Amino acid sequence: MNFSERLKREREKRGWSQHELAEKIHVSRQSVSKWETGKNYPSIEIIMDLSDLFGLTIDELLRSDKDLKEKVIRDSKQLAYPKWKVFFDSVFMLGAFLLAAKLIILALNNWAGTHITILEGVPWFVSNLLPLVLMVCGGIGSDQLKTKYKD
Repeated sequence: MNFSERLKREREKRGWSQHELAEKIHVSRQSVSKWETGKNYPSIEIIMDLSDLFGLTIDELLRSDKDLKEKVIRDSKQLAYPKWKVFFDSVFMLGAFLLAAKLIILALNNWAGTHITILEGVPWFVSNLLPLVLMVCGGIGSDQLKTKYKD
């Protein structure tokens, strides 16, 4: 039996509506509904509250549902290099911003008749390739770090 079925069975065994269960654990009725239909899973804190409320062990609630077990494990892990991940994400976003600005300026120059210059005197390859290089480096760095967790 998976988590959603177990939750619904335990709630109905006590004669509670979704709204009543939601009030007891301080969440919305919609959250309970999503858990019971398997559209979403609760956090580990809520699982602990449900365990206490139903008089079940956390193991009884988690072991039966592979997806929920994996979510709890994934949520409990901490990135090994969170500052580097933020750095590479920022580099990617800077590249995306520069590329968008360049495209807007080019569009204005071509269709609106403006004459905006971008960093006059800077070599062509720097102004044209820098945004792409930043996006590629930032994307690769961020992607490499997203699965590196502390042991």
